Amino acid sequence: MLDPRVTRLAELLCSHSCGLGPDDRLLIHAFDIPEEAVAEVIRVAQGTGAQVAVRLESNLVRRQLLLGMTEANARTIADVEKHEMEQMTAYIALRGSHNYAEQADVPEANLKLWAKEYTTPVVFGVRVPKTKWVALRWPTPGMAQQANMSTPAFEKFYFDVCTLDYGKMAEACRPLEDLMNRTDMVRITGPGTDFSFSIKGIGSVPCTGERNIPDGECFSAPVRESVNGVVQFNTVSLYQSTEFKDIRYVIKNGRIEEATAGSNTAKINEILDTDEGARYFGEWSLGFNPYVLHPMKDTLFDEKIAGSFHFTPGNAYDPPGGNGNKSSIHWDTVLIQRPEYGGGEIYFDDVLIRKDGLFVLPELEGLNPDRLG
Repeated sequence: MLDPRVTRLAELLCSHSCGLGPDDRLLIHAFDIPEEAVAEVIRVAQGTGAQVAVRLESNLVRRQLLLGMTEANARTIADVEKHEMEQMTAYIALRGSHNYAEQADVPEANLKLWAKEYTTPVVFGVRVPKTKWVALRWPTPGMAQQANMSTPAFEKFYFDVCTLDYGKMAEACRPLEDLMNRTDMVRITGPGTDFSFSIKGIGSVPCTGERNIPDGECFSAPVRESVNGVVQFNTVSLYQSTEFKDIRYVIKNGRIEEATAGSNTAKINEILDTDEGARYFGEWSLGFNPYVLHPMKDTLFDEKIAGSFHFTPGNAYDPPGGNGNKSSIHWDTVLIQRPEYGGGEIYFDDVLIRKDGLFVLPELEGLNPDRLG
């Protein structure tokens, strides 16, 4: 029997996230997802009158594809999938994984090639700017292990997080969106961290269930050359199937001049040398999902942690909220500022707006966990 929580999630994806209707053409792109769950998303989408196309993939199969990837092969795949994406008005990504390190042995050169020839034209060129899209992870025993939870406990956590009251969150986020739109200088301090940047004229975008599930953030981007200072991240970041710990950036006039990550310092610099835009930042965002409190090495969850922010080397989204930076990478890296993670402060134009992970301005307190949970 189908878990009714799957139906509830499918309804959220098709209505709140994508707003599907008879004029829509939807691509459901599923990696290692139970067939009955994919079928339920299809059923719910069909109920809106939308046309539905499906692409089923495997991370193990993708690994082999990438191991033997050539420039010509990547361009052929990109041409096919770009054409497919251009026919769609909406896109739902269902991303499961039996092994989060499945691509760990794919050569860095192959991953860079794929990012340049496929990700840039298909994802950043068509899917992100031209469709109504939403992406989510699928709960697996491996994810439960990453979160240090039993599988049943993690499944409950997953569905609680993913199907919270996003309407309430959207209402609470409006004052933050307005404040960010009026802000010039941002300064962030904490253990090993003191940096500043301008967001003047960039605009902000509240994310309350429309693009990511789970959700709970409001993003902008720094004026490209305005960032100066040092940031020391306190979560493990999983990127290209590799775990990066103790990430630290020294930033001058917007550019990452020094990057360290313990034993993976050489690899992080290889990634940041992918292209010119990779050493500049394309996004900065405040996280406030009340149910996501601790990192689990999964970006879609970790970047929404209550009391966190993430800072993103690489590609920017289109305005509002984008600064024009272009790159084939987009690496959301998370710093938690709640007391048990070392605390920290965020100032907008020299006014303290968040301390130790809690918003302190009265108009923003509705985003604190005790009000959203």
